[in-house]
Amino acid sequence: MIRTLLLTVLLALAVTASAVLPSHAATRAGVEAQFRQWLETDLWPEAKRAGVSKPVFDRAFSGIDLDWDLPDLVPPGFPKPKARAQSQAEFRSPGAYFSEKRLRGLAASGRSLMKQHAGLLRRIEARYGVPGSIIVAIWGRESGFGRAKIPHSAVRVIATKAFMSTRPELFRKEILAALKILQRGDVPASAMKGSWAGAMGQPQFLPSSYLDHAVDFDGDGKIDIWNSTADSLASIANYLAQSGWVRGRDWGFEAVIPEGVTCALEGPDRARPISALTEMGIIRISGRPFPEHERRAPGMVLVPAGIYGPEFVVTPNFYVIKEYNNSDLYALFIGNLADRMAHGGSAFVTPWGNTGKMLRSDIARLQSSLEKQGYDVGGADGLPGYKTRRSIGEWQARNGQKPTCFPTPALLKTIR
Repeated sequence: MIRTLLLTVLLALAVTASAVLPSHAATRAGVEAQFRQWLETDLWPEAKRAGVSKPVFDRAFSGIDLDWDLPDLVPPGFPKPKARAQSQAEFRSPGAYFSEKRLRGLAASGRSLMKQHAGLLRRIEARYGVPGSIIVAIWGRESGFGRAKIPHSAVRVIATKAFMSTRPELFRKEILAALKILQRGDVPASAMKGSWAGAMGQPQFLPSSYLDHAVDFDGDGKIDIWNSTADSLASIANYLAQSGWVRGRDWGFEAVIPEGVTCALEGPDRARPISALTEMGIIRISGRPFPEHERRAPGMVLVPAGIYGPEFVVTPNFYVIKEYNNSDLYALFIGNLADRMAHGGSAFVTPWGNTGKMLRSDIARLQSSLEKQGYDVGGADGLPGYKTRRSIGEWQARNGQKPTCFPTPALLKTIR
C-alpha cells in the first residue's frame, strides 16, 4: 500500500515537473525540421504573393540549413537567451573609433584607386552629384574597396534571422527582398554573398537597399554589386543621391566653438546659415574662412564628444551619410577619410579626450532622469546621440554649470 502510494506520488511529481520544464525542440534537427516547415507553410505563400515563382523559391533554399553560428538567435522551443550583463555593454570615448593606422592605410589605398578609376568616378559624379572621394571612402569602409572576403550565403543568413532571430520581422522583409532579386535573375543564389548581418556585396547593401538603390552602371544588362566596380560605386552614389545628397556642398568642417557659445546648439533641427554661426564666433579650426557658397547655406553644430573632443560645423550631407549607417562616428570617419584622399587631410586637429568608461545602462539611467525633467533625449537607449548631448548641456546651464554636453561618471551622480 505504502509502495503503491509512493509510486503514485513520484509519478505525479514527474508529470508536474515535465509540465514546468521548458518545451524544447530537443535537438537542432528538430528545429531544422521546423525551419523547413516554416519555409513551405509560412514564407512560401507570402513569397508567392510577392511574385516569386515556386522554382525560384525552391532553388533559393535548396541545400540551405540554419546558420547556428549567428548572434542573437532564439531557436523555437529553446529557453530564451539570458539578457546580456550590462557590465559588458560598455560605452567608451568616441576616439576609440578613429584608428589612425587604419585611416592612413585606407587613405593610401583610396588615393591610388581614385587615380585608377578617375574616369569612372567623374561619370558617376556627373550623374549623381556625389564626390568620388565620398564614394570611395564608403567603398573602403564597407568592404576594403571590394577586397574583403564576404563568404556567407545571404539567403542562409537572412532566412536564419527571419526564422529565429531577436528581430524576425526585419529579416522577413529582407528575405522576401532577396527572393525578388533572385526572381529578377540578377544573380544566382549561390553568388548572393553577404556578411554575417546579411549585408551584400561591395557596398554592403541589405536586399531591400539593393532593390531601391543598386544600378547597372557598366551597361552589361545586369546589376552586379559583387564583382562590378562600376555597379558598386554607382550604387553607393545612387543611394546617397536618393537620400538627399546636396550637389556641390561639402560634408562638414572641423571647427572651434568659442567660450561663451554653448555646445547645446547641436542638432540637424537647429540648422542655421553658416554665416550666422560665424557671427557667433564659430570658426574653422584651420583659420580659413568657410567657402562663400557654404556660408550662405545651412549648417549645424556637431559635438560628438561634447567639449571633450573635436567640434564641427556640418552640412545636410553629413546626415545623408548617416542614412548609409546611422552613426555620427561613421559619418565622421567617412568625411575624414574622404578629405584625406581628396585634399591630403589628416587626423582631426583637436584630440579626443578621455571621458571615462561608463556602462550603457548608466547612460540610459541618466537619460531617464533627464526625460523625467522634461528633456527630449531621443530615447533612453544608453547611446548619447545629439539630443542627449544637448539636453545634458541645457541641464548644466540651467543648473549653473558649464555645459560639457557629454555623459561622464561624475555627471551621472549629479543628474538625478
